[in-house]
Amino acid sequence: MSTPRTEAKKLRRGFTGLVVLGLLLVVAGVVGLVYVGVATLTSMLLFGWLLLIGGVVGLVHAVQARRESYFWPAVLIAALYLAAGIVILRRPDVAAATLTMFAALLFLAGGLFRLVGALVARGPQLGWALVQGALGVLLGVLVLAEWPSSSVYVIGCFFSLALLFDGLGLIATGLGGRQIVGLVTEALVGPEEPKPPTGPPGTPTH
Repeated sequence: MSTPRTEAKKLRRGFTGLVVLGLLLVVAGVVGLVYVGVATLTSMLLFGWLLLIGGVVGLVHAVQARRESYFWPAVLIAALYLAAGIVILRRPDVAAATLTMFAALLFLAGGLFRLVGALVARGPQLGWALVQGALGVLLGVLVLAEWPSSSVYVIGCFFSLALLFDGLGLIATGLGGRQIVGLVTEALVGPEEPKPPTGPPGTPTH
């Protein structure tokens, strides 16, 4: 029969697992920032395999639903996934250069739209919106100015930073969850009683 304290221990073990996973992600993110070229290649290979697997799964699903009206669109989408995955796996450097240019154009366009929108709306957060827009434009210009050599480190840097911040988030969630579980358990069933000392009979205790 499970008790509240037993269930609390299970929850604490689960949150401890989140902390461990977060630590692993943080380490992977730091290593990726140090070896950013390897991180770029790794991220492109992972992306290619994900597209390839998604294409295979989509094709199997389309074959299973071959009598449905969406059969040919599903086959077309699966074929595009497969083709993109094969291209990325065969030429990850070209794929990284293409994605880097796409990301730079997104930063540039997003920064310009944010600047124009902030100047037109002139809301209470005008200064912060202008700073964000200017940073987006600056980042886009810097990446485009160094393209295609910037493709060696841009994708890997973003990938490593995502791992780093995801890991920090998991660590914060795990530590906070353990603390909340401990507080709730103590409020419901009281503090855990200390275990009696163990020893041979007749041993004096102080």
